Amino acid sequence: MHNKRWYAVLAVLVVIVFAASGCSFMKNPQSKPEQTPAVPQKQAVQGNEPEILVYMHETGEKKKMKMEEYVAGVVAGEMKNDWPVEALAVQAILARTFTQQAIDEKGGVPARGTQASTDIKEFQAYNAKAVNDSVKKAVEMTRGMVITYQGKPIQAWFHASAGGITATAKEGLNYKEDEPPYIESVKSPDDLAPADVQNWTASFTKKEVMDVLAKMGKNVNAIDSIEIGKKGPSGRSMTLLVNKAVEVSGPEIRVGLDSVKLKSMLLDKVEVSGDTVVFTGKGYGHGVGVSQWGVNKLTTMGKKPEEIIGQYFKDVTIEKRWN
Repeated sequence: MHNKRWYAVLAVLVVIVFAASGCSFMKNPQSKPEQTPAVPQKQAVQGNEPEILVYMHETGEKKKMKMEEYVAGVVAGEMKNDWPVEALAVQAILARTFTQQAIDEKGGVPARGTQASTDIKEFQAYNAKAVNDSVKKAVEMTRGMVITYQGKPIQAWFHASAGGITATAKEGLNYKEDEPPYIESVKSPDDLAPADVQNWTASFTKKEVMDVLAKMGKNVNAIDSIEIGKKGPSGRSMTLLVNKAVEVSGPEIRVGLDSVKLKSMLLDKVEVSGDTVVFTGKGYGHGVGVSQWGVNKLTTMGKKPEEIIGQYFKDVTIEKRWN
C-alpha cells in the first residue's frame, strides 16, 4: 500500500514539473500558431540624435537637419503615406539604418561632401511635402532604432514586391562581395500588390536589347533566342543566355533595359517573336531584403515592426542609438 501511494504521489509530482516547465504529454488543441519571433532589442542609448548635412538634389544646396527629420522625408518618399503606421514604421527603421550604415562605412555621400542626399540615384528617395501625421508617428515610435548585425548597421535593402519570395544579394543585386549572413531567401506574402505587379509582361525591340548588350561588352549581330540561364535560390534569373552562347547578368540587363518596365528577374519565361523580346514575370524590384507589399500584408495580420524585420533579416538586433 505504501508503495502504491508513493507511486501516485510521484506521478502527480511529474505532471506538476512538466506543466511548470512548459512541457506537455499531448499537443494542446487550443494552442495559438507559432508567432514570428521579434528581433532582439538593445536599449542602451549610445548618444544624442545626430545632425546631418543633406545634399538637396532639387536646389543644389546643402542643408543641415536632424536625423529624424531626414528619415521622415525618406519614409514619405519611399512608401505611400496612407499605408498602415506599422508599415511606415518598418520603412523608418530601414531608412535610418541605410543612412547610418552609409555614414559609418563611407562617410555618407563623399562626392557631395554630405552625410545624405535627396537624389534617389545616389542615396534614397525624399519627399518632405508628403510627410503627414502617420509618417511622423511612425518615425517617432521608432526613434533612434537601427538594425544591426554584430553591432554594425546592416545593408538595409528593400524593394516593392518580392513576388512571393525574396532573393539573396548575389542573385538579386549581382552582389560581388560575400553573401551577408543576415540575408536569406524567405517567403513573403505579396498578394496585396497590384495585379500588374503580381504578374506582368514587358516587351522590348531586338535593337533595344542589342544596344544594352553592347554597353555590357556583349556584341551580337542578331538575336535568335534568349533563354533563362542560371537561377538563384529564389528562382530569379541570375543570367540570361543569348543565342545559346552569350551569357549575361540578369540584374545588369534589367537595369540596362529599364528596371521600371522590366520589373524583376523573377521570370516565368522569355520569348523572341519577330522583332520583339517579351519577358513574363512577377514581383517588382531586386527582391533583396524587405518587400514593401509583404510588409503591408503582415501589418494586416497583426505583426509588429520588429517581428516583420525578423521575418526578412536573419540574426539581427534592433539597437536604439538615441532617445
